Order: sequence, then C-alpha cells, then structure tokens
Amino acid sequence: MEGLRIRELEAADADGIADIYAAIVRKPLDDEFKALIEKHAQNENDICFVAELDGQIIGFMISYILTLGFGIERSGWIATLGVDPEFMGQGIGDQLARKIFKIYQAKGIARVYTSVRWDSTDLLSFFKTLGFDRSHFINLKKDL
Repeated sequence: MEGLRIRELEAADADGIADIYAAIVRKPLDDEFKALIEKHAQNENDICFVAELDGQIIGFMISYILTLGFGIERSGWIATLGVDPEFMGQGIGDQLARKIFKIYQAKGIARVYTSVRWDSTDLLSFFKTLGFDRSHFINLKKDL
C-alpha cells in the first residue's frame, strides 16, 4: 500500500486506536481503554506499532515481553491488534506483525504467543498465515 508508514506507538495515538477498536467490536470504549494504550506507549519494554496512512491511524499492534510465566522462557506476547475495517485484507496486520517479529528477534526472543477466541475464525486464520500454531498452554478463566 503506497504511503503506508509503520511507526512506534505514541500516547497521542490512543484516540485513533480506540476508534478502530470500537469499530471492530461495535461498541463505544471508555477512557480506561485509552489510558491503557497511553501506558503501553510510555513503557519502553512494550513493542507496539501503528500503521499510518496520510496522517491517519489505520492499524495497530500492542505487544510486550513476558519475563516470568508458568514454565515459559522470556517471550513476546501480542496482546491486541486491529485494522480499520475499511482497510482490512490489505496486508496491514501482516506488516505490523513482521515489524514486531524483527524487534523481538533483535532482542533475542525466539517465541511469540497470543490468545484468540476459538470462534474468531478471521483472527485464527490471520495468525495461522503468520506461522502461529497451537501452544502447550490452555487459557483458563474464573468468573467472579
């Protein structure tokens, strides 16, 4: 895509990211979501990028380094990502992921994890095209 720029996340990107995420999940987001994005932008250990086209945020990927886990080595974790629905299917998520993978490799991280709902076939397919496969972990939850 001509003119697409992949750059590091900045705190000022929180509104644009919230708009994309709200369009994807089809519900408004509160200020807590924006504050979380701003926190990721300010944490130098987080690996986060946005895709920008003509000054507009059209995609994002938020990830960070896991240093302590239940039996896993130091690794990357993709927490969330999104592409503006108008720009989906154009390789933007792929470019964001590959940029993040390069950073992780440079830091000596050999494995990246993420978590996807079992019924999110579009996300499962996306991660499969990036080379992700099932891990040895099972997500657990407890309702309170």
